[in-house]
Order: sequence, then structure tokens, then C-alpha cells
Amino acid sequence: MLLVPYEPARTEIRVVNSRFIASLEPVESAEEARAFLARIRAEFPDASHHVPAYVLGGGNTTADYCSDDGEPSGTAGRPLLAVLKGSGLGDAAIVVTRYFGGTLLGTGGLVKAYSEAGKAVLAAARRAALVETGRFELDLPYRLFDRFQVLAGELGAVIAERSFGEGVRLAVDLSLAAREDFETAVTALTAGAVRPRLVSTRFARVPV
Repeated sequence: MLLVPYEPARTEIRVVNSRFIASLEPVESAEEARAFLARIRAEFPDASHHVPAYVLGGGNTTADYCSDDGEPSGTAGRPLLAVLKGSGLGDAAIVVTRYFGGTLLGTGGLVKAYSEAGKAVLAAARRAALVETGRFELDLPYRLFDRFQVLAGELGAVIAERSFGEGVRLAVDLSLAAREDFETAVTALTAGAVRPRLVSTRFARVPV
């Protein structure tokens, strides 16, 4: 199961008068990660450095990137990426924005500061599981609608759309892991008269 950030997060630490603002964002591609970095640069245009690191995918299918953005080589991007990869999260980008406080931190001090900034925002971030979900459509008679709503709730299904005509037409989102149970329950509820139709699939972030 791949863990990803559920939503953006931000924290700030101070080290010898320098400010380190760590921003985290869920991303699904290098393009999204670059766009996130561009937004942070625009938000803090007067900062000394914007150090990025991101990890895409999870397990054995990962891509990653980091940059020191003008800090001494190996003192910023690599430590930040190591912290991110050590968290176990995939599809995540972090940008640490530094406002120089007037005192040089040295190479060891920079490594520690960027690592601590990354750890702080990761500790604040809510996590989610990346789950494959399906959109199912079905038509029900009105007399079964209330009972179906109870059934859907028990199986973790979400009624995304509904329309009322001669009957009730529904679009339902559900984890594909629960598909068999859902189809069996609908078959039992309708005495075999209705079978849900899978019309699309996608990956969704589910809080854990």
C-alpha cells in the first residue's frame, strides 16, 4: 500500500536567526512538482534559497529529484531528499525556503537545518493511502433507495450523483477491493434485478 500526503502542509523553524519554511505538496508528476516550486518562489520572492526535493511513485517504481539551489553542494537538497525518502511517502514534494539570518551555519549546520525542516513538515503532514476506486452506475426503484443508502454506508461507498425519474439513477464511488461485496449486496437487495456497471477507475487518496 502506497502512502502519500493527504493534503498540503507547512511548518517553520529558526536556526541562528535564519528562517526555514518547509512546504509540502502532493504531486503526481515532475511537472506538478516544478509548478509547486514555481508557486513557492512566487510566494516568497525575496528569500535567499528555495531548496526542492520530490519523490514520485513508491516501492521499486520511484523517481526522485533534489537541488541545493545555491547552497554549498550536498548541504541542502540531498539531506532533504533523504528525509523525504526515509518517511516512506510517495508522490510528495517538499520545498524548504530559507531567509538568511546573517550568520553562516557551516556545512554541518546546513545539513542539520534542512533535515530538521523536512522532518518538521513531514511530522505535520496528514497521510493517506493511494487506493484504486471505481465509479459504478445503477438504477434502482424508489422503494429500495433508503435501504441502498444504508448498504452503501456499510461498504464505504459514496453516492457521487443521483437523479430521480421513473426510478433513481445513481453514480457510486467505491474502492475496487470492495467491488465483489458491493455487487453481491446489490444483487441480494434487488433479487438479481440490478447489476452495478463499472464505468471508470482512478486512484484516490484515502486518509489513514
